[in-house]
Amino acid sequence: MTTTSTWPLGKPAVGATAEMSRAVFENDIDLFTLISGDRNPLHYDARAAESSRFGRIVVQGGVTSAILNAVVAERLPGPGTVFLSVSWNFTAPVRPGDTITGRVEVTEARDDKPITTLNCSVTRADGTVALEGTAACWTMPMPDWEGTDHA
Repeated sequence: MTTTSTWPLGKPAVGATAEMSRAVFENDIDLFTLISGDRNPLHYDARAAESSRFGRIVVQGGVTSAILNAVVAERLPGPGTVFLSVSWNFTAPVRPGDTITGRVEVTEARDDKPITTLNCSVTRADGTVALEGTAACWTMPMPDWEGTDHA
């Protein structure tokens, strides 16, 4: 990365990648429901989920995509980064007990504004891609940020 006045932490290089992994638990469904109000039976009712195309309980899409929030805020582009827009396709379910890896790759980093375009994916430990798509992000300076690792 090179430091410029436009980029608070230095402009990310096209092709740069970052990823994070985490296990998903039943409790994640409950926590996301508290935040979102999403009480879809596919997330709670084993019999309803078994009769669906998924065959078992699945976590909410917001649980699946949340790891990408962590990747962009913690790793690349880094602290002070927020999503401006996303275009994601959910291609396979994530279930309690799965370990998922969120990955981003920089496809563009503007010179005039601290905006990056990213390819994004979330992959289960068995290699199945559960989410894929693109996102645009803005990175802002964090003058009072202490720089401690919160991971």
